[in-house]
Amino acid sequence: MTPTSGPDDRLAPALRTEALEQLLTERGLIDPAAMDAIIATYETQVGPLNGAKVVARAWTDPQYKRRLLQDGTAAIAELGFTGPQGEHIVVVENTPTTHNVVVCTLCSCYPWPVLGLPPSWYKDPAYRARVVREPRAVLSEMGLDLADGVRITVRDSTSEVRWLVLPERPAGTEHLTEEELVPLVTRDAMVGVAKVTAP
Repeated sequence: MTPTSGPDDRLAPALRTEALEQLLTERGLIDPAAMDAIIATYETQVGPLNGAKVVARAWTDPQYKRRLLQDGTAAIAELGFTGPQGEHIVVVENTPTTHNVVVCTLCSCYPWPVLGLPPSWYKDPAYRARVVREPRAVLSEMGLDLADGVRITVRDSTSEVRWLVLPERPAGTEHLTEEELVPLVTRDAMVGVAKVTAP
């Protein structure tokens, strides 16, 4: 790395990755379609589905919820979700008066065992910088308008601590079972940039 760096330098890893993928594809070592499918699975299904199961359990089991808020890592491990990037997860609860949103201001620290791969917007320098300074405005731009009386707390994930938001359970879902609640919970709600809506 040179002492001075410019805007083009941040593209270097992406360009190197693309070149490596092209080389491996040309040699028949990987199938780009298969790689895309694997990435999509971890981004939208495997990881977020794990987190959704954690949330649904907390919504339907008060004792589990208490354990989850006291020691997120241990409670999440009870459901079998452990691994790299999940060694220390702290869970915070959104309520009608308090809203938590997660960011990693330095890079893209993220609880992979429960959320999968971080979305591109989470790694974007604009999100990382702006959500700390003007969280209400950023959330509004992402489609989440919070009442003025709601206190917003920005949680900064690091390599030592990763945050997971326990979203507020939507009204009208009291009759739903744990299994029926799982599909309602989104990755964005567990990061705090969205709310869970009733079906």
